[in-house]
Amino acid sequence: MKQQQTPAALRHSIRSGAMGTNTSGLCPGFVQGNLCILPADWAHDFLKFCQLNPKPCPIIGMSAMPGDYHLPSLGVDLDIRTDIPQYRIFENGVAVEQVTDITAHWRDDLIAFVLGCSFSFEEALLADGLEVRNLSEGVNVPMYRTNISCQEAGPFKGNMVVSMRPFKAADAIRAIQICSRFPSVHGAPIHFGDPSQIGINNLAAPDFGDAVTVNADEVPVFWACGVTPQVAVEKAKPPFCITHAPGCMLVTDKLNSCLAIM
Repeated sequence: MKQQQTPAALRHSIRSGAMGTNTSGLCPGFVQGNLCILPADWAHDFLKFCQLNPKPCPIIGMSAMPGDYHLPSLGVDLDIRTDIPQYRIFENGVAVEQVTDITAHWRDDLIAFVLGCSFSFEEALLADGLEVRNLSEGVNVPMYRTNISCQEAGPFKGNMVVSMRPFKAADAIRAIQICSRFPSVHGAPIHFGDPSQIGINNLAAPDFGDAVTVNADEVPVFWACGVTPQVAVEKAKPPFCITHAPGCMLVTDKLNSCLAIM
């Protein structure tokens, strides 16, 4: 079982290089976020893309100004350059490198966007007695590219990425009810049942993350996923971009309960 600790302690552990794996199940009760960092002259179109596609791209924080790598609204002593376990470096829309620290890549014109993550609502599912398969099997959540088109904003476009968790039918309905209270971390699922209807051919071969067991009496349930911006970056081809590696999130000091709506 992964050791529980405060978000600040976890970020310091990541910063020191002591922890470099996915963050699913860590720091229960606290919001986790996806990351996308772009040059300032690309930031306006990306912001619009997020606003037009709030299910996969719910913004929970961003740099106050270009070059600012501290996001005090999300955490004390938070350094976006060092506090995520693994980052992906993109050049012209192509992932060219995966690193554990982006200090050497940082520039004064960069703006960081932090987007809500489905790891945050997993706590609410567990609290209701539902099994979250990726947690019980100790793996990263499976994520898939779909045929669901996002709304375009300037050069940013592409299809949605989804995460999947299997449930029995009655539990799937309950999961929909629970997650509807958390629109800032993707909210209610966007599909359940036949994966081919959203362009997924093989649940055992996710595009990101790890496959999980789907039992015969279960249906796969799909949530919009914050890896979607990485697909949009592939299409837009900005000269430079940094994202989190799928499953390796920014763990913030914000409480999940603060994002819930009644």
